[in-house]
Amino acid sequence: MEFPVIHTNFWDGIIAVPLIVIITQIFKLFPIPRQYFPSIASVIGFMMSIFISHRGDLWAGIFMGGFYSAAAVGTYASLKTSWIAFKARQKRKRLDEVASEDM
Repeated sequence: MEFPVIHTNFWDGIIAVPLIVIITQIFKLFPIPRQYFPSIASVIGFMMSIFISHRGDLWAGIFMGGFYSAAAVGTYASLKTSWIAFKARQKRKRLDEVASEDM
């Protein structure tokens, strides 16, 4: 068995991963429990990779689908964590400002 030749390109990093994040966010409009969203992102990533970006090469599609979905889940988790930290920092700043005005 020969390993597939896989070329990453513009599609992989700039279009596929953000598109998976966006589609997964659209699924949040439906009453789906939160624990299923990483699995939904994985299914979308595999489908996008197998049927769109690497059609004709199943092994490359499966391999890259794993990367697409993991990158999408990681990107979302990173953005969410950064946003929560930013909001907490803003809240602390406001509390410090209020406390210093009271003195």
